Amino acid sequence: MDKLNFVKNGVLRLPPGFRFHPTDEELVLQYLRRKVYSFPLPASIIPEVEVCKSDPWDLPGDLDQERYFFSTREAKYPNGNRSNRATVSGYWKATGIDRQIVSSRGSQSQVVGMKKTLVFYRGKPPSGSKTDWIMHEYRLVNPEASVPPKIMNLNQTPVEPMESWVLCRIFLKRRSSKNEGETPVPCQNLKEAPKSRKNKPVFYDFMTRDLNLAPSSSSSGSSGVTEVSSHNNTDEHEESSCNSLRKALKH
Repeated sequence: MDKLNFVKNGVLRLPPGFRFHPTDEELVLQYLRRKVYSFPLPASIIPEVEVCKSDPWDLPGDLDQERYFFSTREAKYPNGNRSNRATVSGYWKATGIDRQIVSSRGSQSQVVGMKKTLVFYRGKPPSGSKTDWIMHEYRLVNPEASVPPKIMNLNQTPVEPMESWVLCRIFLKRRSSKNEGETPVPCQNLKEAPKSRKNKPVFYDFMTRDLNLAPSSSSSGSSGVTEVSSHNNTDEHEESSCNSLRKALKH
């Protein structure tokens, strides 16, 4: 069976319906480790690109998708271990601490790789402007110990790593749009509603002939209008009701 090759001109092209969503462990064990020791890969799906030779938006592939590349680390100084991550328009800067990639195979967990997170900055360090471009750089931990014994014993010769390969995952961080288009609620609207006045509401029954005869004792709001009055208005209403009642009795 021929080896599957999904990379054309440095660009990943999968058949319709296929997606490439490997885990960190799969990237390290199935792709990076095999690349370092020149073992056959599951599929030719990750191109070889010198990531720091171009800006992230100029690298091959779809900018709206995660892109994966095999790349080699270039030393920043001849006798140093620091990598040169300067590009045409900026530089990659590490952020946070490196995360361990642990293998879940076997009875004992084993650290097989490390993942470094980097952010792309425009301009020259240290005054570059931060962008939303993110890179996860995967590297092996102690490559000699990560090779299976049966591979090391093949032809009675140990397998030596070829180059300082790393595997890079580059993507554009999407800003949260969860609250876009929503009107923020003012803080004053979140306060507790003011307490009702001490005066009790007065209900007027529209079914009576004279509204001043007597206030309705019903608490239902379907046949009346609720009005909140002050102490003075209540006294005047009671006096007016009494006068109306006297006139009605005389007739």
